[in-house]
Amino acid sequence: MTEQTPNPDIPDPAPEPSSGSWIRNSMTFRVAVIAVLALLLLIPLSMVQGLIREREDRKEEAQMEVSSTWGGPQTVVGPVISVPYEVVVRVNANDGSGGYEMKTVKHYAHFLPEKLDISTELEPERRHRGIYDVVVYRSKIKLKGNFNAIKDNELQLNDRLRWQEAVVTMGVSDLRSVRGQLYMTTGQHQLAFEPGAPVDDVMGTGMSAALKLDSLWEEKEIPFEMELQLNGSSHLRMVPVGRVTTAGMKSSWPDPSFKGAFLPDSSDIHADGSSAEWSVLHLNRAYPQEFVGSRAHQLEESAFGVDLVLPVDEYRKSDRAAKYGFMLIALVFLVFFFVEVLQKLRIHPIQYLLVGLALCIFYTLLIALGEHVGFGAAYGIAATAVIGLVVFYAASVFKMPKATRLLAFVLVLVYGFVFTIIHQEDYALLLGSIGLFAVLTIVMALSRKIDWYGGRDPG
Repeated sequence: MTEQTPNPDIPDPAPEPSSGSWIRNSMTFRVAVIAVLALLLLIPLSMVQGLIREREDRKEEAQMEVSSTWGGPQTVVGPVISVPYEVVVRVNANDGSGGYEMKTVKHYAHFLPEKLDISTELEPERRHRGIYDVVVYRSKIKLKGNFNAIKDNELQLNDRLRWQEAVVTMGVSDLRSVRGQLYMTTGQHQLAFEPGAPVDDVMGTGMSAALKLDSLWEEKEIPFEMELQLNGSSHLRMVPVGRVTTAGMKSSWPDPSFKGAFLPDSSDIHADGSSAEWSVLHLNRAYPQEFVGSRAHQLEESAFGVDLVLPVDEYRKSDRAAKYGFMLIALVFLVFFFVEVLQKLRIHPIQYLLVGLALCIFYTLLIALGEHVGFGAAYGIAATAVIGLVVFYAASVFKMPKATRLLAFVLVLVYGFVFTIIHQEDYALLLGSIGLFAVLTIVMALSRKIDWYGGRDPG
C-alpha cells in the first residue's frame, strides 16, 4: 500500500470543541446559570418577608399587652330603654313523652332616643413596650338627648310591657376601662349604672340601670344627660342610636383616621390636634327606633369614629420594599452580565451569588434600623451601606472604573426609584410600569451588540 502524502495546500480540520470548552464559552449556559442563581436568591428574600411578619406580630403582641391592662378598642352604644314582656311558647316536654308543654319566656322591647348629642374629648398618649410604641387614650364622653313618650310606640305591646321592670342599657366594649361611677340624669332623677345588661340584644357587654317607668313617664318625653369616662387604645367608635344623632370629637392627636359607617361632615386636622363633627339620621341606618329581638350586629355595623394611628408603619413599608427585591437583583445581575460579555471578562457564579446576598442583606438592615430610627433614615443608611459594599466589590471584579461607575449609578437610581414608589401608593403601579418599560428598553438596546451564539462582540 502506498502512503498518501498530505497536501500542504489543504488546511488541517479544526479540532472539535470539548464539552468543557463549550460550557466556558456558551452564552446560553451562562445565562441559565445566572437565572438559576437569581431564583435561588428568592429563598433569602422569602425569609426576609417572614422576618417582617414575625416582627409585626411581636408589635401586635406588645399592643395587645398594653391594651389588656389599659383598655382595648372601644365602641359605645346607647343609651337604650329596654322593657321586658312575656311570651307564651310551646316547647318540647321534659318528661320524655315526646309531647309539648307551654312555657312563659321573657323578651325585651327596645326603644332608642329621639335625639342624641355626643360630645367627646380624647386625650391620647404614647406608651412604650420594649422598642414598640402603642397609642392609648383617655376619653370623656358626654351624651345628651331625649326619648319619646314610650306609651306611643308602634310595637303594639302596651298590654304586655312590664313598665316597672324597664332598664336603661349602655353598651361598652371593655368595661374594665370605665373610670368612675356612671350616672344618668332624667329630670329630677339620677340613675346609677351597674355592670351587666339583662339581655345582649343591644351589645354583648355593657351596663344597665333600673328605670321603673310609671304612668307619668310613659306618656311624656324622657330627657337624659350623662358623662362617661373611658380608657381605651387604637380606636373609639360611637353608634348613632338617635333618630337624629349629632356628634363632635376633639383630640390632641395630629394623625387621626376617621373610620366606620359614616365619615364626618366636617373635620379640622392640624399640628396641635384634630376635631370632627357628624350628623346621622335614622334613615341612614339598617334598624328602626323601636324593635324586639337582637340587633347587636346591625348596631355595631353602623358605628363611626376615629382611629389613632401612628404616622409611620415601618413594617408595612419594609414589606413593600422587599417585594421589589427580585427586580433589584435581576437588574444588578444584568449589569454584571453585560459588563462580562461586552468587555470579555470572566465573572464566576460565586461572585454573582455574593453580590446577590449583599443585596438581600439590605432588607434585614432596613428592618432592624427602622425599628429604632424610622423608615426613611433606615432606608438611606441601609442603601448607602449596601451600595458601597457592592461597588467596592465590583471594582475588584470589573477592573474598569467606567463600568464600576455605571453600576453605582444603576444602584443609586434603582434604590431611589423603589423609595419613591413606596411613598407614592396611588401612583405605584404607573411608576413601576414606566420603570420596567425603561429598563427593558435599555436591555434591548444593549443586547443588540451581543452575538448570542458565539458570545462575540461584532462591533
